[in-house]
Amino acid sequence: MAYNLESLVKILEQILHHDHSQSWILDPNKRPQIASLLQKVCFLKDLVENSSSAVTSCRKQRLESRIRDAAQGAEDILESKLTELFLSIREGESFIFSPPDLEKVIEEVDTIKKEMMTMMDGNHKADTSSAALSSSRQDPNPNNIIVGVAQDLIQLKDRLFGQPSKALQVIAIVGMGGIGKTALARNLYDDPSVISHFDACAWATISQDYSMEKLQEILLGLLDCLIGKPEDEMLEETNDELALRLHQALIGRRYLIILDDMWDVKLWDDIRRFFPDQSNGSRIIVTTRELGVADYTGTESLHHQMNLLKDDESWNLLRQKVFASEETCPPELEKVGKKIAKDCRGLPLAIHVIGGILSQAKTSQDFWDQVSDNVSSTVADKGEQFSNILSLSYNYLPDHLRPCFLYMGAFPEDYEIRTSRLIKLWAAEGFVRPIPNKSLEEAAKMHLKALVDRNLLFVRRQETKENVKSYSIHDLLRDLCVRKAHQEKFLVVHGWTPGNLPINTSYLCRVCTHGPFSSDDAYISTEQIRLARSWLDFGPVNWKILSESRLLRVLDILWISLLEFPEEILQLINLRYLAFSSAKGLPSSISRLLNLQTLIAQRSTNSRWPRDIAPGILYMTQLRHIKFKRTHVRFLDKDNLASFVLQDKLQTLSTIALSEINHWFLDKIPNLQKLGVICDEIQDTEKDLSRLHKLHTLKLSSTRFQFTFNVIFPPYLKKLTLKRCTVLDHHLNAIGKLLNLEILKLQECKFKSLRWEPNEGEFCQLQFLRMDLVDLVNWVVDDTNFPRLDHLVIRGCRHLEEIPLAIGDIPTLKVIEVDNSSPSVLASAREIQQAQLDSGNDLEVRLGTSMEI
Repeated sequence: MAYNLESLVKILEQILHHDHSQSWILDPNKRPQIASLLQKVCFLKDLVENSSSAVTSCRKQRLESRIRDAAQGAEDILESKLTELFLSIREGESFIFSPPDLEKVIEEVDTIKKEMMTMMDGNHKADTSSAALSSSRQDPNPNNIIVGVAQDLIQLKDRLFGQPSKALQVIAIVGMGGIGKTALARNLYDDPSVISHFDACAWATISQDYSMEKLQEILLGLLDCLIGKPEDEMLEETNDELALRLHQALIGRRYLIILDDMWDVKLWDDIRRFFPDQSNGSRIIVTTRELGVADYTGTESLHHQMNLLKDDESWNLLRQKVFASEETCPPELEKVGKKIAKDCRGLPLAIHVIGGILSQAKTSQDFWDQVSDNVSSTVADKGEQFSNILSLSYNYLPDHLRPCFLYMGAFPEDYEIRTSRLIKLWAAEGFVRPIPNKSLEEAAKMHLKALVDRNLLFVRRQETKENVKSYSIHDLLRDLCVRKAHQEKFLVVHGWTPGNLPINTSYLCRVCTHGPFSSDDAYISTEQIRLARSWLDFGPVNWKILSESRLLRVLDILWISLLEFPEEILQLINLRYLAFSSAKGLPSSISRLLNLQTLIAQRSTNSRWPRDIAPGILYMTQLRHIKFKRTHVRFLDKDNLASFVLQDKLQTLSTIALSEINHWFLDKIPNLQKLGVICDEIQDTEKDLSRLHKLHTLKLSSTRFQFTFNVIFPPYLKKLTLKRCTVLDHHLNAIGKLLNLEILKLQECKFKSLRWEPNEGEFCQLQFLRMDLVDLVNWVVDDTNFPRLDHLVIRGCRHLEEIPLAIGDIPTLKVIEVDNSSPSVLASAREIQQAQLDSGNDLEVRLGTSMEI
């Protein structure tokens, strides 16, 4: 496939155009062979990209397998030799790189090219009908569409608050995977009438792999919804201590708890006693595929059975997914469209996925006929019908999106995938196709949007329309990812072996572990991962095995607490992405990793990092993202910082002490886009950040509340977070004048005057405003302030008297989120909501809903 060839093209180009001032040069006698291979691979890549992604003949599958093996084999030969030579020399030495003979690879590429051209000549019609996919169009209606469940919503609302019983009741929503249980529960959870009825609402996703560690995650998730994001000390508490916190958070409140995707009754045994029954109308909803779980957790008479959609409901859902509300289905497509909807057998998830495919070519009858034929053929095998229907979503993906989709299988079930992390991983893996006038990160966001438009991913958290915080993938689609990734030798998820799927390769390109891994494991051997390029670990790591994987580009072991930085990592000179957590700081020898693009270093909980670090990272010119978590740093040996090289690729730097920032430092990072700064000592001098013209995200925090920040803001700032700062009136005026500011978060801040009255014309672009644990008392707003505000969050503001009623007059405002910290704030939020409802406006007020800080 083209993405395999793209990686090889990049390696060949790097070898040919390598900077000779570095530690090696290419053997001149080998240059013609490398240039010839590059030319042939580029020609083959163009052939593959111009072939139809929908053609799935056995012949094409065999060719794709040969392309993958040939490209990977060439990469292994070149990178293994280069790494071996590099590790064999001493610092300051150089060598001549003479690649091993590549004649066999060249012959194989020539043979594949000829067969590919022959196959394309015989499939011209297929190429033409699928060409509509090349110009990917946005899904006009990416939101969840609930069709055929209006009666379900009415019945469940009646069970939540329409019945006289005040006793705590457990309601089970039962149905097969993909039928829409979670979507139905989510609609209830977000429904304004449900939110206004309950004092507290909380959601936890359980998933199949339940354990005591998972119980801690569930408890923390529920507490996040009820009291806000857990502090670090809560992460160290036992499950019993967390459960006590949960019980106390629910006492005296009428609550709704949703436990989504429960597979096993053991969780219910472990957690049921923490939900108090106060005879106040509290409710618990459990969604499950297992009738036995439903019987065990709830009352049988309260079960709600989800049924497959009827044919007319299926067609209605499909039509809405493909066409915007203002569009109608062309008459010539209606017949085939109804057939496609019927062949999806009433499964909403399958209809959503097929709708995503059809939305890319709304007016092509040939294309719709082709999809219809494929849907019809996949339902012939009753046992595999839904899996096969979902697999069509992969078959119709453009080639450059396939590795991005398959990569989602690396993450655990029901995992919330942070946008920033996923983008960095994709870039390090080489999946992101360059787009003119776009950065790699911007191109990756376009890839993410394309997957959302095809209903293969869904948005989990979102602040503004342009700022998506995280994504998730449906568990059935994740299963598809893992199965396809195994079959295509793309990724092995250790511990996930559907149908005892064998590993049919002598080596593994990418390995992801979700549990203990041993070198004696019969499933994956040390020899198999010797040439691995990526290792994502969600469980204990075996350093002996990793030390053999000298070609790793990605090493993500952030969730494993290490006592110290492993020396074995310094041998992984090809690393582009490194994320780790340790009790000690960063060694100066980290600068040995010259190819590193992303460095994420996290201080282990309850450990003490040295705040001063060696400035080695300041000489790593490929770095794009530097992030220190749970700590902040200063640079050691400041006398040598004047030689700090230009970091023109650096986009993210967080978190650094404010004392480190001066004019020459800023001049070395001209393209910085995200900056995190902490003030741990009183600053007398003003810090001028206005020269950072590309900086769009800034977080300022302090270790003590009395610190006031003294900075000049960058002119094009879009997102600003202030944490544990003292805020003066002139600070707010300066922030209000930022013409591009869209997101403002004030966390644990002290207002010097306890009053905030914006001036006319300030905050003209602000869309998202969040205040957490601030001591503001009076907030004065009129109709000239916050004209574009979309989302307001107020939590833990005990002293705030009210939300100004004028907030409700902002025409763009859609959501207000509050908690129970201030009864007057809650009352004013409901008063605003009622006033807007009386005026015919739909304003949602959420009580206690969690949003990540």
